[in-house]
Amino acid sequence: MSFLPELTLLGVSLVFFLLSLREANGKQLHAIAAGMATLVLLSALISLKSEGELFFKAYQVDYFSQLFKVLIALGTLLVILFCDRHPGITATVQAEYYLFMFISVLGLMMLVSSVELLAIFVSLELSSFAVYIMVPMRNRHSAAGIQVEAGIKYLLFGVMATGLMLFGMSYLFGLTGSTQLAVITEQLNLSFGQPAAVVAIILVLAGFFYKLAIFPLHFWVPDVYQGSANETTAFIAAIPKLAAVALLIRLLTLVNGETEAIVGLLVVCALLSMFYGNLSALVQKDIKRLLGFSGISHAGFVLVGLLTLEHEGYATAMYYIIGYVFMNLACFLVICTIATKGENVAIEDFTGLHKRAPLLAITLSIGLFALAGIPPFVGFTGKFFLLVNAFKQGHILLVVLAAINTAIAIYYYLSIVRVTFCTDSEIREPILVGGRQKILSLLLIVIVIAMGVAPSPFLEMTSVAIQAIM
Repeated sequence: MSFLPELTLLGVSLVFFLLSLREANGKQLHAIAAGMATLVLLSALISLKSEGELFFKAYQVDYFSQLFKVLIALGTLLVILFCDRHPGITATVQAEYYLFMFISVLGLMMLVSSVELLAIFVSLELSSFAVYIMVPMRNRHSAAGIQVEAGIKYLLFGVMATGLMLFGMSYLFGLTGSTQLAVITEQLNLSFGQPAAVVAIILVLAGFFYKLAIFPLHFWVPDVYQGSANETTAFIAAIPKLAAVALLIRLLTLVNGETEAIVGLLVVCALLSMFYGNLSALVQKDIKRLLGFSGISHAGFVLVGLLTLEHEGYATAMYYIIGYVFMNLACFLVICTIATKGENVAIEDFTGLHKRAPLLAITLSIGLFALAGIPPFVGFTGKFFLLVNAFKQGHILLVVLAAINTAIAIYYYLSIVRVTFCTDSEIREPILVGGRQKILSLLLIVIVIAMGVAPSPFLEMTSVAIQAIM
């Protein structure tokens, strides 16, 4: 029962491996993928309250890990349901595309349960290399060849981040004589004053800064977002970030000694991520590039919660990343629905959307309002709690600069809303929105509003999850 989601994913991956050996209809593959993703979600829900240790204590099953597995499974299902037959993916490799997607999800689920350095490394590489292969699978007619460049950049930056992380892991092993996080935590309390211990933690964090797109390991984001298929970008923009935050929280629990250097680094990375992401987003014309730079700035806000190094800050950061996933997916739902041939979408393509597809226009606007931090949506509530926790810790300058960044972000988010609602175009045809897209739109709208208006149940849930590992 404890390993049920992972076993289910192994079975699902085997199914798509067999399907890749023969020609299959795109509609059938999509239906099978949606059914399999639903099965994975159900298995994660069944094992939500499971607890235990596996593989000689290298694998920890607790409420913290199982909750993230439910969220990863739910996000994957939503991404699969966004498109009919995934027009942005080359038709001949769609079975392989689903195969690598589910392998990546398997790696992410293993990542959130890994409490041993080698297990973390294997899980991270399993999830990453599958996505490296997914990126170039984009249909050439909708990508103009940029998908190959995006895949190469993603791979090269990933290898660099992995090298830094492995170097840091070797330092941790040398200092503590163990690869178990529990033993490392105990030993580091005795030796944290050593510069090598600080360097080790920083290098290990670098591997997950890459996943979360935190400055200075963010350079891959705009090109990969633009070059990938819309559904692939939706997956990259949301699902891996859940696992990255989960592992960052686990790793930061190691920091119990002299914390000034680590906290100082996190403050600098948070501010640089926010300013770089928001200022770069101001001049973007492609919506995916804009959301890529926006993701960099939101990663900085997540760090605002993590750098407090205390229970409440971790719980708030977890709440914020969950909300970010849903408000981001709301935007990508509209992108995938509008791009019927899998092409990239420019901001000007939303011209007159309120007349062409009113529900999509509302969904996009609510997602953007939430990302901008406008009440009463989850983005505002999450940012408020993050800044309050940082203020309590004495990070007054950080809070002021983060508030300034929120004001900057409002400009470019609302400029898209202006194009959506305040412009008309007679030459643009109405957009046909299927029943499934309508249901998903309403679902995401309800989640984004509910998490913002009534945050207490969600914060209590994340607080209980954090308590399980501290």
